Amino acid sequence: MNRLTASQITASLAMLLLGTGGALMLGASPIAIALPILAGLIVLLICADGVIIRPERPAAAEATDLLAHPDFASLLEGISDPLMLVEKGRIMRANRAAQRLLGSHIEGEDARIAIRHPAAAERLASSAPLAEPIMIELVGLGARDQRWQMRVAPVGAVADMRRLVHLVDHSGTHAAERMRVDFVANASHELRTPLAGILGFIETLADPELGKDDDTRKRFLTIMDREARRMQRLIDDLISLSRIESEKYRLPDARVDLSELTAEVVGVFRSSHGDRGREVEMEIAPHLPVVQGDRAQLSQLLHNLIGNSVKYGRPGTPIQVTLNEGPGGMARLVVADEGEGIGPDHLPRLTERFYRVDSGRSRAMGGTGLGLAIVKHIVERHRGRFDIASTLGKGTTITVLIPPPAEESAGRVDEKKRPSALSGTVS
Repeated sequence: MNRLTASQITASLAMLLLGTGGALMLGASPIAIALPILAGLIVLLICADGVIIRPERPAAAEATDLLAHPDFASLLEGISDPLMLVEKGRIMRANRAAQRLLGSHIEGEDARIAIRHPAAAERLASSAPLAEPIMIELVGLGARDQRWQMRVAPVGAVADMRRLVHLVDHSGTHAAERMRVDFVANASHELRTPLAGILGFIETLADPELGKDDDTRKRFLTIMDREARRMQRLIDDLISLSRIESEKYRLPDARVDLSELTAEVVGVFRSSHGDRGREVEMEIAPHLPVVQGDRAQLSQLLHNLIGNSVKYGRPGTPIQVTLNEGPGGMARLVVADEGEGIGPDHLPRLTERFYRVDSGRSRAMGGTGLGLAIVKHIVERHRGRFDIASTLGKGTTITVLIPPPAEESAGRVDEKKRPSALSGTVS
Protein backbone atom coordinates (compact mmCIF):
# COMPACT_ATOMS: atom_id res chain seq x y z
CA MET A 1 0.00 0.00 0.00
CA ASN A 2 1.31 3.50 -0.85
CA ARG A 3 2.38 5.75 2.02
CA LEU A 4 2.97 9.48 2.49
CA THR A 5 6.28 10.61 3.89
CA ALA A 6 6.52 13.41 6.47
CA SER A 7 7.92 15.75 3.82
CA GLN A 8 4.97 15.00 1.50
CA ILE A 9 2.46 15.80 4.25
CA THR A 10 4.35 19.02 5.04
CA ALA A 11 4.36 19.97 1.35
CA SER A 12 0.62 19.28 1.11
CA LEU A 13 -0.09 21.50 4.09
CA ALA A 14 2.08 24.26 2.64
CA MET A 15 0.24 24.11 -0.68
CA LEU A 16 -3.09 24.19 1.15
CA LEU A 17 -2.14 27.29 3.13
CA LEU A 18 -0.49 29.04 0.19
CA GLY A 19 -3.65 28.46 -1.82
CA THR A 20 -5.44 30.90 0.46
CA GLY A 21 -2.85 33.62 -0.02
CA GLY A 22 -4.90 35.50 -2.59
CA ALA A 23 -7.92 35.48 -0.30
CA LEU A 24 -5.84 36.73 2.59
CA MET A 25 -4.41 39.60 0.54
CA LEU A 26 -7.89 40.53 -0.63
CA GLY A 27 -9.12 40.76 2.97
CA ALA A 28 -11.46 37.76 2.82
CA SER A 29 -13.36 36.66 5.90
CA PRO A 30 -11.24 34.47 8.24
CA ILE A 31 -14.11 32.00 8.45
CA ALA A 32 -14.35 31.83 4.65
CA ILE A 33 -10.64 31.03 4.55
CA ALA A 34 -10.85 28.62 7.50
CA LEU A 35 -13.50 26.35 5.99
CA PRO A 36 -11.46 25.07 3.01
CA ILE A 37 -8.37 24.85 5.24
CA LEU A 38 -10.31 22.80 7.81
CA ALA A 39 -11.73 20.56 5.10
CA GLY A 40 -8.23 20.02 3.73
CA LEU A 41 -6.83 19.30 7.18
CA ILE A 42 -9.52 16.68 7.73
CA VAL A 43 -8.42 14.94 4.53
CA LEU A 44 -4.77 15.15 5.65
CA LEU A 45 -5.69 13.76 9.06
CA ILE A 46 -6.92 10.63 7.31
CA CYS A 47 -3.42 10.34 5.85
CA ALA A 48 -1.56 11.31 9.04
CA ASP A 49 -0.61 7.72 9.81
CA GLY A 50 1.10 7.57 6.41
CA VAL A 51 -1.63 5.73 4.49
CA ILE A 52 -2.99 7.17 1.26
CA ILE A 53 -6.73 6.69 0.83
CA ARG A 54 -7.16 5.01 -2.53
CA PRO A 55 -10.23 5.95 -4.66
CA GLU A 56 -11.38 2.32 -4.75
CA ARG A 57 -11.41 2.10 -0.94
CA PRO A 58 -15.02 1.87 0.41
CA ALA A 59 -16.47 5.25 1.52
CA ALA A 60 -17.70 3.70 4.77
CA ALA A 61 -14.11 2.84 5.70
CA GLU A 62 -13.03 6.43 5.01
CA ALA A 63 -15.83 7.80 7.20
CA THR A 64 -14.89 5.42 9.97
CA ASP A 65 -11.25 6.52 9.82
CA LEU A 66 -12.24 10.17 9.84
CA LEU A 67 -14.66 9.96 12.78
CA ALA A 68 -12.38 7.71 14.81
CA HIS A 69 -9.26 9.81 14.34
CA PRO A 70 -8.27 11.28 17.77
CA ASP A 71 -7.57 14.76 16.34
CA PHE A 72 -10.91 15.09 14.53
CA ALA A 73 -12.96 15.72 17.69
CA SER A 74 -10.38 18.30 18.81
CA LEU A 75 -10.72 20.12 15.49
CA LEU A 76 -14.50 20.31 15.84
CA GLU A 77 -14.39 21.48 19.46
CA GLY A 78 -11.65 23.99 18.65
CA ILE A 79 -14.21 26.16 16.86
CA SER A 80 -16.70 27.93 19.13
CA ASP A 81 -19.40 28.16 16.45
CA PRO A 82 -21.78 25.25 15.77
CA LEU A 83 -20.00 22.80 13.45
CA MET A 84 -21.25 19.48 12.03
CA LEU A 85 -20.02 16.77 9.67
CA VAL A 86 -22.92 15.63 7.49
CA GLU A 87 -22.74 12.54 5.25
CA LYS A 88 -25.53 11.71 2.81
CA GLY A 89 -27.89 14.01 4.68
CA ARG A 90 -27.20 12.54 8.14
CA ILE A 91 -25.24 14.26 10.94
CA MET A 92 -22.27 12.03 11.72
CA ARG A 93 -20.58 14.32 14.25
CA ALA A 94 -21.52 17.64 15.92
CA ASN A 95 -19.48 19.76 18.31
CA ARG A 96 -20.83 20.97 21.67
CA ALA A 97 -21.88 24.35 20.26
CA ALA A 98 -24.06 22.62 17.65
CA GLN A 99 -25.58 20.35 20.29
CA ARG A 100 -26.39 23.34 22.53
CA LEU A 101 -28.16 25.03 19.63
CA LEU A 102 -29.97 22.08 18.06
CA GLY A 103 -30.07 19.49 20.84
CA SER A 104 -27.75 16.82 22.22
CA HIS A 105 -29.56 14.12 20.23
CA ILE A 106 -28.68 15.33 16.72
CA GLU A 107 -25.76 12.97 16.03
CA GLY A 108 -27.05 10.23 13.72
CA GLU A 109 -30.19 12.24 12.92
CA ASP A 110 -31.36 13.46 9.53
CA ALA A 111 -29.88 16.98 9.11
CA ARG A 112 -33.21 18.29 7.78
CA ILE A 113 -34.96 17.27 11.02
CA ALA A 114 -32.18 18.65 13.23
CA ILE A 115 -31.93 22.08 11.58
CA ARG A 116 -35.60 22.38 10.55
CA HIS A 117 -35.26 25.22 8.07
CA PRO A 118 -36.55 25.01 4.46
CA ALA A 119 -33.51 26.62 2.85
CA ALA A 120 -31.12 24.45 4.86
CA ALA A 121 -33.09 21.26 4.21
CA GLU A 122 -33.02 21.80 0.46
CA ARG A 123 -29.24 22.18 0.40
CA LEU A 124 -28.44 19.37 2.84
CA ALA A 125 -30.70 16.86 1.09
CA SER A 126 -29.41 17.68 -2.39
CA SER A 127 -27.34 14.97 -4.08
CA ALA A 128 -25.87 17.43 -6.58
CA PRO A 129 -22.05 17.65 -6.49
CA LEU A 130 -20.73 20.53 -4.35
CA ALA A 131 -17.61 21.91 -5.97
CA GLU A 132 -17.06 24.82 -3.56
CA PRO A 133 -18.52 26.16 -0.27
CA ILE A 134 -21.96 27.74 -0.33
CA MET A 135 -23.59 30.17 2.12
CA ILE A 136 -27.26 30.37 3.14
CA GLU A 137 -28.97 32.91 5.43
CA LEU A 138 -31.24 31.35 8.08
CA VAL A 139 -33.74 33.35 10.14
CA GLY A 140 -35.43 32.03 13.28
CA LEU A 141 -33.07 29.16 14.03
CA GLY A 142 -32.71 28.74 17.80
CA ALA A 143 -34.83 31.81 18.60
CA ARG A 144 -37.32 33.84 16.58
CA ASP A 145 -35.05 36.87 16.15
CA GLN A 146 -31.78 34.99 15.63
CA ARG A 147 -30.08 35.16 12.25
CA TRP A 148 -27.49 32.64 11.15
CA GLN A 149 -25.30 32.17 8.12
CA MET A 150 -24.95 28.49 7.24
CA ARG A 151 -21.76 27.69 5.34
CA VAL A 152 -21.49 24.28 3.71
CA ALA A 153 -18.15 22.99 2.38
CA PRO A 154 -17.48 19.68 0.60
CA VAL A 155 -15.18 17.17 2.31
CA GLY A 156 -13.48 14.23 0.59
CA ALA A 157 -14.64 12.60 -2.63
CA VAL A 158 -17.67 14.02 -4.47
CA ALA A 159 -19.44 10.65 -4.38
CA ASP A 160 -19.33 10.58 -0.57
CA MET A 161 -21.74 13.52 -0.27
CA ARG A 162 -19.85 14.52 2.86
CA ARG A 163 -20.34 18.13 3.99
CA LEU A 164 -18.87 20.31 6.71
CA VAL A 165 -21.69 22.56 8.02
CA HIS A 166 -20.69 25.71 9.90
CA LEU A 167 -23.27 28.05 11.51
CA VAL A 168 -22.25 31.65 12.23
CA ASP A 169 -24.50 33.82 14.42
CA HIS A 170 -25.16 37.18 12.70
CA SER A 171 -27.86 38.31 15.15
CA GLY A 172 -25.68 40.99 16.74
CA THR A 173 -24.59 42.42 13.40
CA HIS A 174 -28.19 42.51 12.16
CA ALA A 175 -29.40 44.19 15.38
CA ALA A 176 -26.67 46.83 15.14
CA GLU A 177 -27.56 47.54 11.52
CA ARG A 178 -31.25 47.81 12.41
CA MET A 179 -30.41 50.24 15.23
CA ARG A 180 -28.34 52.34 12.82
CA VAL A 181 -31.16 52.48 10.28
CA ASP A 182 -33.72 53.34 12.98
CA PHE A 183 -31.44 56.03 14.39
CA VAL A 184 -30.96 57.71 11.00
CA ALA A 185 -34.71 57.53 10.28
CA ASN A 186 -35.64 58.96 13.70
CA ALA A 187 -33.04 61.72 13.56
CA SER A 188 -34.19 62.68 10.07
CA HIS A 189 -37.81 62.80 11.21
CA GLU A 190 -37.02 64.84 14.33
CA LEU A 191 -35.12 67.42 12.26
CA ARG A 192 -37.55 67.47 9.34
CA THR A 193 -40.63 68.24 11.46
CA PRO A 194 -39.51 71.59 12.92
CA LEU A 195 -37.74 72.51 9.67
CA ALA A 196 -40.96 72.05 7.69
CA GLY A 197 -42.76 74.35 10.14
CA ILE A 198 -40.09 77.03 9.88
CA LEU A 199 -40.13 76.95 6.08
CA GLY A 200 -43.92 77.17 6.05
CA PHE A 201 -43.95 80.23 8.29
CA ILE A 202 -41.23 81.90 6.22
CA GLU A 203 -43.37 81.47 3.10
CA THR A 204 -46.36 82.93 4.93
CA LEU A 205 -44.42 85.95 6.18
CA ALA A 206 -43.11 86.54 2.66
CA ASP A 207 -46.70 87.14 1.54
CA PRO A 208 -47.09 90.96 1.14
CA GLU A 209 -50.52 90.99 2.75
CA LEU A 210 -49.86 88.75 5.78
CA GLY A 211 -46.41 90.24 6.35
CA LYS A 212 -47.96 93.62 7.20
CA ASP A 213 -49.93 92.23 10.16
CA ASP A 214 -47.74 92.85 13.23
CA ASP A 215 -49.61 90.39 15.46
CA THR A 216 -49.38 87.59 12.91
CA ARG A 217 -45.72 88.32 12.28
CA LYS A 218 -44.86 88.26 15.99
CA ARG A 219 -46.79 85.04 16.55
CA PHE A 220 -45.13 83.32 13.61
CA LEU A 221 -41.68 84.53 14.60
CA THR A 222 -42.24 83.17 18.12
CA ILE A 223 -43.14 79.75 16.75
CA MET A 224 -40.19 79.82 14.36
CA ASP A 225 -37.86 80.69 17.23
CA ARG A 226 -39.23 77.79 19.30
CA GLU A 227 -38.85 75.31 16.46
CA ALA A 228 -35.33 76.52 15.63
CA ARG A 229 -34.29 76.12 19.27
CA ARG A 230 -35.79 72.64 19.27
CA MET A 231 -33.60 71.77 16.28
CA GLN A 232 -30.60 73.27 18.05
CA ARG A 233 -31.25 71.17 21.18
CA LEU A 234 -31.55 68.04 19.05
CA ILE A 235 -28.31 68.76 17.18
CA ASP A 236 -26.52 69.54 20.47
CA ASP A 237 -27.74 66.23 21.94
CA LEU A 238 -26.69 64.29 18.83
CA ILE A 239 -23.22 65.84 19.01
CA SER A 240 -23.02 65.07 22.77
CA LEU A 241 -24.08 61.48 22.24
CA SER A 242 -21.55 61.02 19.44
CA ARG A 243 -18.75 62.50 21.56
CA ILE A 244 -19.61 60.35 24.59
CA GLU A 245 -19.74 57.19 22.47
CA SER A 246 -16.38 57.98 20.89
CA GLU A 247 -14.85 58.23 24.39
CA LYS A 248 -16.73 55.21 25.73
CA TYR A 249 -13.64 53.08 26.29
CA ARG A 250 -11.49 55.85 27.75
CA LEU A 251 -12.03 56.13 31.49
CA PRO A 252 -12.15 59.78 32.70
CA ASP A 253 -9.09 60.65 34.78
CA ALA A 254 -10.17 63.89 36.50
CA ARG A 255 -11.31 64.18 40.12
CA VAL A 256 -14.75 65.70 40.50
CA ASP A 257 -16.40 66.96 43.69
CA LEU A 258 -19.87 65.59 42.97
CA SER A 259 -21.33 67.28 46.07
CA GLU A 260 -20.32 70.72 44.81
CA LEU A 261 -21.45 69.95 41.26
CA THR A 262 -24.86 68.66 42.40
CA ALA A 263 -25.45 71.76 44.53
CA GLU A 264 -24.47 73.95 41.57
CA VAL A 265 -26.88 72.26 39.15
CA VAL A 266 -29.75 72.28 41.66
CA GLY A 267 -29.11 75.99 42.20
CA VAL A 268 -29.43 76.60 38.44
CA PHE A 269 -32.82 74.87 38.36
CA ARG A 270 -34.10 76.67 41.43
CA SER A 271 -33.22 80.06 39.97
CA SER A 272 -34.17 79.56 36.32
CA HIS A 273 -37.26 77.30 36.23
CA GLY A 274 -39.79 79.39 38.11
CA ASP A 275 -42.13 77.74 40.60
CA ARG A 276 -41.32 74.25 39.36
CA GLY A 277 -37.59 74.84 39.80
CA ARG A 278 -38.13 75.94 43.41
CA GLU A 279 -39.74 72.55 44.09
CA VAL A 280 -36.36 70.83 43.58
CA GLU A 281 -35.16 69.74 47.02
CA MET A 282 -31.61 68.65 47.79
CA GLU A 283 -30.05 66.41 50.43
CA ILE A 284 -26.29 65.89 50.29
CA ALA A 285 -24.43 63.81 52.87
CA PRO A 286 -21.37 65.55 54.39
CA HIS A 287 -17.75 64.62 53.69
CA LEU A 288 -18.38 62.58 50.56
CA PRO A 289 -15.22 61.57 48.66
CA VAL A 290 -14.54 62.84 45.18
CA VAL A 291 -15.27 60.64 42.16
CA GLN A 292 -13.21 59.94 39.08
CA GLY A 293 -15.04 61.48 36.17
CA ASP A 294 -15.63 64.06 33.49
CA ARG A 295 -17.13 67.16 35.10
CA ALA A 296 -18.91 68.39 31.96
CA GLN A 297 -20.52 65.00 31.34
CA LEU A 298 -21.57 64.56 34.98
CA SER A 299 -23.10 68.04 34.85
CA GLN A 300 -25.02 67.00 31.72
CA LEU A 301 -26.17 63.85 33.51
CA LEU A 302 -27.54 65.92 36.42
CA HIS A 303 -29.24 68.39 34.08
CA ASN A 304 -30.92 65.59 32.13
CA LEU A 305 -32.18 63.70 35.17
CA ILE A 306 -33.44 66.74 37.08
CA GLY A 307 -34.81 68.25 33.86
CA ASN A 308 -36.89 65.11 33.21
CA SER A 309 -38.42 65.31 36.69
CA VAL A 310 -39.17 69.01 36.23
CA LYS A 311 -40.92 68.29 32.91
CA TYR A 312 -42.87 65.17 33.80
CA GLY A 313 -43.41 65.40 37.57
CA ARG A 314 -46.77 66.73 38.74
CA PRO A 315 -46.69 70.50 39.44
CA GLY A 316 -46.80 71.23 43.14
CA THR A 317 -44.98 68.01 44.10
CA PRO A 318 -41.35 67.92 45.25
CA ILE A 319 -38.39 66.68 43.20
CA GLN A 320 -35.95 65.07 45.61
CA VAL A 321 -32.24 65.04 44.71
CA THR A 322 -30.20 62.93 47.13
CA LEU A 323 -26.44 62.33 47.14
CA ASN A 324 -24.83 59.95 49.62
CA GLU A 325 -22.36 57.10 49.84
CA GLY A 326 -23.32 53.86 48.13
CA PRO A 327 -21.84 50.36 48.21
CA GLY A 328 -18.11 49.97 47.68
CA GLY A 329 -17.44 53.64 48.37
CA MET A 330 -19.35 54.72 45.26
CA ALA A 331 -21.27 57.97 45.17
CA ARG A 332 -25.02 57.31 44.99
CA LEU A 333 -27.16 59.93 43.25
CA VAL A 334 -30.95 59.55 43.44
CA VAL A 335 -33.45 61.76 41.60
CA ALA A 336 -37.08 61.04 42.54
CA ASP A 337 -40.33 62.72 41.45
CA GLU A 338 -44.02 62.23 42.13
CA GLY A 339 -45.22 62.18 38.53
CA GLU A 340 -47.53 59.88 36.65
CA GLY A 341 -44.98 57.05 36.63
CA ILE A 342 -43.96 54.78 33.78
CA GLY A 343 -45.51 51.44 32.88
CA PRO A 344 -43.39 48.29 33.21
CA ASP A 345 -43.56 47.66 29.44
CA HIS A 346 -41.76 50.95 28.77
CA LEU A 347 -39.00 50.71 31.41
CA PRO A 348 -36.58 48.45 29.47
CA ARG A 349 -36.68 50.79 26.46
CA LEU A 350 -36.35 54.17 28.15
CA THR A 351 -32.64 54.48 27.34
CA GLU A 352 -33.13 53.78 23.62
CA ARG A 353 -32.50 56.75 21.35
CA PHE A 354 -35.69 58.65 20.50
CA TYR A 355 -37.88 56.30 22.54
CA ARG A 356 -40.75 58.16 24.18
CA VAL A 357 -43.57 56.94 26.40
CA ASP A 358 -45.78 59.78 25.12
CA SER A 359 -44.37 61.31 21.92
CA GLY A 360 -46.80 64.23 21.76
CA ARG A 361 -46.25 65.29 25.35
CA SER A 362 -42.48 64.88 25.08
CA ARG A 363 -42.27 67.12 22.01
CA ALA A 364 -44.58 69.69 23.61
CA MET A 365 -42.21 69.77 26.61
CA GLY A 366 -39.22 70.32 24.33
CA GLY A 367 -37.75 66.84 24.79
CA THR A 368 -35.44 65.40 22.14
CA GLY A 369 -35.84 61.73 23.10
CA LEU A 370 -32.09 61.44 23.71
CA GLY A 371 -31.80 62.51 27.37
CA LEU A 372 -31.75 59.09 29.04
CA ALA A 373 -29.68 57.57 26.22
CA ILE A 374 -27.03 60.20 26.97
CA VAL A 375 -27.28 59.46 30.72
CA LYS A 376 -26.79 55.72 30.09
CA HIS A 377 -23.69 56.30 27.98
CA ILE A 378 -22.20 58.72 30.53
CA VAL A 379 -22.71 56.16 33.32
CA GLU A 380 -21.15 53.42 31.17
CA ARG A 381 -18.14 55.58 30.41
CA HIS A 382 -17.66 56.19 34.16
CA ARG A 383 -17.97 52.42 34.83
CA GLY A 384 -20.97 53.13 37.04
CA ARG A 385 -24.46 51.68 37.47
CA PHE A 386 -27.85 53.00 36.40
CA ASP A 387 -31.29 51.94 37.60
CA ILE A 388 -34.83 53.18 36.88
CA ALA A 389 -37.73 52.27 39.18
CA SER A 390 -41.25 53.57 38.57
CA THR A 391 -44.80 52.98 39.77
CA LEU A 392 -47.82 54.17 37.82
CA GLY A 393 -49.56 56.98 39.63
CA LYS A 394 -46.78 57.42 42.19
CA GLY A 395 -43.66 58.56 40.37
CA THR A 396 -40.21 57.60 39.16
CA THR A 397 -36.88 57.14 40.95
CA ILE A 398 -33.58 57.04 39.07
CA THR A 399 -30.42 55.89 40.85
CA VAL A 400 -26.88 56.37 39.56
CA LEU A 401 -23.74 54.95 41.19
CA ILE A 402 -20.37 56.49 40.29
CA PRO A 403 -17.18 54.78 41.53
CA PRO A 404 -14.39 56.62 43.38
CA PRO A 405 -10.86 56.97 41.96
CA ALA A 406 -9.16 53.61 41.50
CA GLU A 407 -6.53 54.15 44.23
CA GLU A 408 -9.18 55.15 46.79
CA SER A 409 -11.26 52.09 45.91
CA ALA A 410 -8.18 49.90 46.42
CA GLY A 411 -7.51 51.66 49.73
CA ARG A 412 -11.00 50.83 50.94
CA VAL A 413 -10.45 47.18 50.10
CA ASP A 414 -7.16 47.23 52.05
CA GLU A 415 -8.93 48.80 55.03
CA LYS A 416 -11.48 45.98 55.04
CA LYS A 417 -8.67 43.43 55.03
CA ARG A 418 -6.96 44.93 58.09
CA PRO A 419 -7.27 43.06 61.41
CA SER A 420 -10.03 44.44 63.61
CA ALA A 421 -7.56 45.22 66.42
CA LEU A 422 -5.78 47.72 64.17
CA SER A 423 -8.94 49.41 62.99
CA GLY A 424 -10.00 50.09 66.59
CA THR A 425 -6.76 51.56 67.97
CA VAL A 426 -7.96 55.17 67.80
CA SER A 427 -10.63 56.06 70.39
